[in-house]
Amino acid sequence: MKFATPLRLATLAVAALALQPAQANEGPLMVRVRAVHLDSANKDSTGLGLSINNKTLPEVDFSYFVTPNIAAELILTYPQKQRLYSNGTEIGSLKHLPPTLTLQYHFSPDTTVRPYVGVGVNYTNFSSVKFAPAVATALKPGIKHNSFGLAWQVGADVEITKGTYLNFDVKKVNLGTTVYSNGASAGKFKVNPTLASVGLGWRF
Repeated sequence: MKFATPLRLATLAVAALALQPAQANEGPLMVRVRAVHLDSANKDSTGLGLSINNKTLPEVDFSYFVTPNIAAELILTYPQKQRLYSNGTEIGSLKHLPPTLTLQYHFSPDTTVRPYVGVGVNYTNFSSVKFAPAVATALKPGIKHNSFGLAWQVGADVEITKGTYLNFDVKKVNLGTTVYSNGASAGKFKVNPTLASVGLGWRF
C-alpha cells in the first residue's frame, strides 16, 4: 500500500505530459472569414477614363503552416460583379473571380498578437462582360479574360481565445486587362486594387 500513492502520482504525471502537446500546440490549418473592401487604382491607358466601382465583399481563406513561422495562404471568394465606367458614366458591367495564393512569414507565432507579411500571385478571370448598347455598337469593345499578377500583404492575427483569432489584413494586387475595340488593342486597364480586410480565424 505504501507504493500506491507514488504510483498514482507517477500515472497522473505521465497523463499530464501526454496531454501537454495537445494543449500547447496548435494544428497546422487556419481558416478565416473576412469582409474585404476593394479600392481600385483605376489606371487606364485607353483614353476612355475607365474605372470600376469600389465595393465590400466576403472572402474565405485557408492557411497551412509548414512551420510555426511559414504558411501558405489560399484566398477565395465567389465571382464579384463590378460596374464599369467611362469618365464617370456607366457603360457596362463585368464579373471577376480573383483567387490569390501567398507565402507568408509569421514573426511571433506564440504571442497574442501575431504579425505577418506575405507575397504571392493572383489569378483573375473576367466573365459576364456586358456593355451598354450604344457603346457596343460604336466601339465593339472587348477585354482579355485572364490576368496574372503579383500580390503583397501585411497583417496580424490577434488571439481572442484558444484557437480563435481576430484578423486584420491589407493586400496590394497587380490586376488588369487589355481592352479591345473592333478587335484591336486600345490599351490597358489596370485595377490594381488595395484590399483592406477584417475577420475571424480558427486554428485546427
